[in-house]
Amino acid sequence: MPNEFLLPSAVAASFLIAFVIAWLVAGSRAQKRLQEELLRADRAESEQERLQDLLDMQRDEYEGARARLAQIDVEKGRLETRLDHYAEQLDAAESQRDLAHRQLENRGVELHQAQTELATAVERRDQLVERLHERQQRLLRAEEQVERLRETHSALESEHTELRTTLAQKQEHFEEQLKQLERSREMLKKEFEVLASEIFERKGKAFTELNQTSLSALLNPIHSEMKGFKEKVERIHEQETAQRIQLKTELEHLQKLNRDITDQAHKLTTALQGQKKMQGNWGELMLENVLEKSGLRLGEDYQREVSINTEDGRLRPDAVVYLPQHKHLIIDAKTSLMAYTRYVNSEDETERLTALAEHTQAVRDRINELADKDYYRLPGLNSPEIVVMFIPIESAYVEALKYDDTLYQRAIERNVLVATPTTLLTSLNIVRQLWRFEDQSKHTAELADRADKFYRKLNAFLNSMLDVGKKLDQAKGSYDRALGQLTDGRGNLIKQASEFKDLGVAVQKELPPELVERAHLELERPPSEPE
Repeated sequence: MPNEFLLPSAVAASFLIAFVIAWLVAGSRAQKRLQEELLRADRAESEQERLQDLLDMQRDEYEGARARLAQIDVEKGRLETRLDHYAEQLDAAESQRDLAHRQLENRGVELHQAQTELATAVERRDQLVERLHERQQRLLRAEEQVERLRETHSALESEHTELRTTLAQKQEHFEEQLKQLERSREMLKKEFEVLASEIFERKGKAFTELNQTSLSALLNPIHSEMKGFKEKVERIHEQETAQRIQLKTELEHLQKLNRDITDQAHKLTTALQGQKKMQGNWGELMLENVLEKSGLRLGEDYQREVSINTEDGRLRPDAVVYLPQHKHLIIDAKTSLMAYTRYVNSEDETERLTALAEHTQAVRDRINELADKDYYRLPGLNSPEIVVMFIPIESAYVEALKYDDTLYQRAIERNVLVATPTTLLTSLNIVRQLWRFEDQSKHTAELADRADKFYRKLNAFLNSMLDVGKKLDQAKGSYDRALGQLTDGRGNLIKQASEFKDLGVAVQKELPPELVERAHLELERPPSEPE
């Protein structure tokens, strides 16, 4: 064994080295070197002993290692047996693995196909979800637009109800005024009759004809004035009744007219595709149609294509509607519908969306263009800051609002009111009602003015009648005093005139016999009888 021969060889080598050293140090240094070598030999011996002990320990370890190696060999045999068994199992597992691998590859191909189909389905689903979301947004915007239209309709209905209530109140007020005037006329008539009767009875038959002539001269103008006043009130009442009937009829036909206008717009949409000039003319024609159906009168209630010169050039709004109190409302009908016609006629969804976006942008650009014209600053026009932008097709505005639900608010912020045939016809009917109320207010003012004039004239007549009565009383007193001077008393003028005749004075004509007789009766009256 290697370790058994290693230690003796080392010892022999040590002795050999010591001998060689001793031999080499022979001479003068031999003794010294010998001592050193002896010391070294001692150290080598000690080292040998240590190495021997180490060798013994290594021998023991070697024996233990051999025993362990034998155990390892036994264990190795068992492991090799198990390894052979495991190798067989591994071969079987590898066969199964290869089979599973082939199956996995097949499953991978199927999985790839399924993943491709799934990706296609997911993409299709995302497209459907996006379209569904878009449809939901459009539906939501449409519902919001419908809600706004409902609110507008409710506001118009409320305004219409308020106008009808105001009209009814004014009519009731007019009727009450008419009744009051009738009652006043009857009372005045009775007072005139009583007053005239009292005056006639008090003044006597001598002034009957004179009083009758004077009263006729005074009463005939008042009677004529009252007759005209009554006819005016009755005419106003008849006009109010006719206007209420006409308003009811127009409200019943308003929805039908709106449907007719919308149907006409849809019928002409395809024919006007791509013809911008024809679209502009047709929009103005639709505006003219709405103006005519609103009941407004051309030249009196509105003007078409009024030309106005400005510093920047000439402007020509499509229509100027006259409002009460010398105000004006500007209407513009020049809205491009080319993109909208493409949107309506296209069958491709992408082209439809592109055309709808262009149509919405065209409406938005027209709003900004109208807002920048500042019609309300034009000389000769007393217009509010809002200008009406007329779109002749109802659905064209609705689709634009569906695409951009902020369009209406932006237009209002730019002082532009977008109107369709339905809303414009309703607004123009309100304008016509405002004119009717203005006319009624003028008639009411005229009626009040005539009533005031009648009252002042009646007051003057009554004061004149009182003055006539006073004058008649004064004249009657003067008459009675003058007659008394003629016939009353013993020295009256009739008696003195009769005495002239008795004295032989020649007279051409006799005195009135009734006065002479009365004077004699006065003379024959007993002195105790009062005069």
